Amino acid sequence: MSSPNKLKKFAEVETFGNVLQPKFDEVFHADFKWKGYWRKSFFNNENPIVLELGCGKGDYTVGLARRFPQKNFTGYDIKGARIWRGARTAIEENLNNVCFVRTHIDFITSFYAENEVSEIWITFPDPQKERARKRLTSAGFLNRYAKVLNTNGLIHLKTDSLMLHQYTVDILKYNQQQILIQTDDLYNSNIEVDDYVRNIQTFYETGYLKEGKKINYLVFKLEKNREFIQLP
Repeated sequence: MSSPNKLKKFAEVETFGNVLQPKFDEVFHADFKWKGYWRKSFFNNENPIVLELGCGKGDYTVGLARRFPQKNFTGYDIKGARIWRGARTAIEENLNNVCFVRTHIDFITSFYAENEVSEIWITFPDPQKERARKRLTSAGFLNRYAKVLNTNGLIHLKTDSLMLHQYTVDILKYNQQQILIQTDDLYNSNIEVDDYVRNIQTFYETGYLKEGKKINYLVFKLEKNREFIQLP
């Protein structure tokens, strides 16, 4: 049963102009109304589009939007109560380059045309220990990402799960994809990364660090026009 606080957040999210909650039949085997036209129809600019998948409270969506006003940021999550926090912060700070979409990430190709996205962040997703195909870096999801990313598009994975980190490394190598940055201990290594990679931390990441957990970080690219294969 939903708590009164959650119900209040659900109701408030309905009033937010920066939150979209498409119905199932709008995206299941169908193209969302702004597919191919996000810059023109929603953001009213020609700036690059960056996604945070499984965004939770939208910490990276909002943090990156503050840092890069010349880019557009969209956070995706199925939990409306989580999205509420990021959406409300964006409204309070007048961040017009931010929006959130409440939907399943499986439908990402219903939202974007080929080459429409410049960058993807996957921040602390469920590692799905028992269901490899449900992992957000499984072959099925990589195929979706490759369709919407432009040729130079980057994917960032930040996770406390060494298993998910190594799984992603393995599937990328199995499919002969380019890994640009790889570390299993982001905050205790000398690896060179942009400062915001360490300075922007999600709600969950802050908790993991307090527990003494190591944070894994990976940046990679995907080839266009090919089919990625699941690990045997």
